[in-house]
Amino acid sequence: MDYSSKNFKIKEGFIGQRMITIPPNVLNEIAANDFIKDFYTSAIGFYPQAIYHDRKRKSGSKEYILLYCTEGNGTIEVENAKYSLVPNSYIIIPPHVGHHYQSSTEYPWTIYWSHFLGSKADFLYKYYLENKEPNQVKTIARSERRQKDFIKIMTVLESGFETRSLEFANTSLLNLLMHMIYAEELSPSDLKTDIITKSIEFLNQNLNQNFKVEEIAEEQNLSVSRYSELFKKKMGYSPIQYFNKLKIQKSCQYLYFTDMGIKEICQKIGYEDPYYYSRAFKKLMGMPPSRYRKEYKTQNRKTKD
Repeated sequence: MDYSSKNFKIKEGFIGQRMITIPPNVLNEIAANDFIKDFYTSAIGFYPQAIYHDRKRKSGSKEYILLYCTEGNGTIEVENAKYSLVPNSYIIIPPHVGHHYQSSTEYPWTIYWSHFLGSKADFLYKYYLENKEPNQVKTIARSERRQKDFIKIMTVLESGFETRSLEFANTSLLNLLMHMIYAEELSPSDLKTDIITKSIEFLNQNLNQNFKVEEIAEEQNLSVSRYSELFKKKMGYSPIQYFNKLKIQKSCQYLYFTDMGIKEICQKIGYEDPYYYSRAFKKLMGMPPSRYRKEYKTQNRKTKD
């Protein structure tokens, strides 16, 4: 199969993914639990660099669906309206509404997601819609703690479906979602700036280049100090660190789905020295490019089968 084809689609099956689906008998137990029956998840997961991720539900889902993007981007269609999901943004899709969402093939998204329901879910969704912005996608400040909270919830559910585990996981998810929806009231100064979003788009479009921070700041008509401050606050990295991270992530796609040699990949992402590229790749990904390519292609074969 040609994995570079635009028609190639995956619902799930990504390297490093985590996914927990709650069995029907456990959902029945939750529905009878007065503590959590008003808000609970039926499935939750994490898809890193989910290239070709594509889901289409003509009649929608029975539950609310949360999609929270931390890297990359993708598109979402809900009731004939189309939205872009970019880093530090999220959307809640209501039940029984047709939708179609898919990751970008150029800059595949990393998303945390959950299906949830209950009377408190209905209330939170109404508040989510009260935002005055016309775009249904909401933006929030980058938060390492939020990502750790998602992982903690998944870890607890992976340990088993005992009552105390279910109560902790679902109340934690409710708290996490409330902080996301109430973010503007709780921390208005933490909202993202369009300047940084535009800057990231500029960097993504010029991965074959090498910039100094002065050049990137000038492109956004900001001083180096102000630009660096805004960028670090939003993304958690300095501009150059993040630019290098984008380069390595793009090289992952070349390793995944092409037979390009290391030198050719280096040219595509602006690395002059293959040895330096391999060192940078290993530092970020935990393994050299050759091993990464081998392991991913093995995973691809398993997914295909």
